[in-house]
Amino acid sequence: MYTPRFTVGNIPKKVRLGDITVRDGFQHEEFYVHPDAKIWCIEQALKCGFKDIEITNFGNPRIIPQFGDCWEITERACRLREKYNVEAEYTAIAIAKDRTYPVIEAKKAGKPVPDRLLIMVSTSEAHQRTNSGLSHREYLANSEVVTRDLREAGFKVCGAVSTIWGCPVTQSATDLDWAVDLTEIFFRMGVSDIEHADHDGQANPVAVYDYFARIMDRFPNPDLHVAHFHVTRGWGLTNVYAAMQAGITRIEATFGGIGGQPANFVDGRPVKGTGKYYYTNPDAVGLVTMEDLLVMLNGMGVEHGIDMELAFEYGHMVEKICKRSLRSSALHFGDLPKYGEIKTTRNYKVEEWRERFPQPRYTVPGVPENVW
Repeated sequence: MYTPRFTVGNIPKKVRLGDITVRDGFQHEEFYVHPDAKIWCIEQALKCGFKDIEITNFGNPRIIPQFGDCWEITERACRLREKYNVEAEYTAIAIAKDRTYPVIEAKKAGKPVPDRLLIMVSTSEAHQRTNSGLSHREYLANSEVVTRDLREAGFKVCGAVSTIWGCPVTQSATDLDWAVDLTEIFFRMGVSDIEHADHDGQANPVAVYDYFARIMDRFPNPDLHVAHFHVTRGWGLTNVYAAMQAGITRIEATFGGIGGQPANFVDGRPVKGTGKYYYTNPDAVGLVTMEDLLVMLNGMGVEHGIDMELAFEYGHMVEKICKRSLRSSALHFGDLPKYGEIKTTRNYKVEEWRERFPQPRYTVPGVPENVW
């Protein structure tokens, strides 16, 4: 195989993808997604081969009515996993302290529960107050207790560090070192892993590499870190690539690239959500598109373990559920051959031109003579 003069970084040979369509994806939709549709997506994710699936949010249904069915979805999803006898880890969100303890009590009572709960801190205090109603100090104090109680009850805990590269509330940049410190605080509390999130779409590839290089320098086990990118400015896949160059191997995405800030208008009525939308066009926001990510990884020769045919079937169904064409290019243009497997047919060889022109007709600037 050709060895290029310039390398493209330490791209991992294999990655682990998380499907967060049902939770992060549907939370931004301004209509209630029927439980049967959510369960179809979870079942399809299992069939595709996803090992990490976000299934619901245990938040207050008056604030986020999309997940008023959280207990039903959890029970049905757990039955599906038993049906297929697969090892897939289910995650649910429980940002508020009072939404966590019913899940603990349900587990003690022998009811179906997720394997992993996600708690979230923002680097921006303004975003933290919007999300949780608490200051950093208040939320971290709560998180310490919640993490301890969840771990003692047998749950895994994911600590999400949000707004790492910018705050959507204040529209300002944030301090990367503070995000690294929040990661350390979460690990000291006892979380199992960290989701590193760009919830604003302000991250650019250089800043992403810079941040994850700092993270991997301090906490070098790639299994501890999950990359989560929004595409408000269209940089999602380039940011994934930059994170992979820094050593990240766990990546989250949604089918169709849907998702973002919880909807504040559902089925024709205003709801609280997380308040006013951060953006002038809420339809333009979203996450990294799973279909496009899969095709990019295929083209790069990176293993992901996902069935492509079933993944495209999943993507088409999400478009039907959302009743519109979504942002996936791969759904419309298809997959690519894996890197190294591309075969071309030549009608003639370059040697013919070398015989005709032992030296080029004109000087090619910057190319040494010995190349010819």
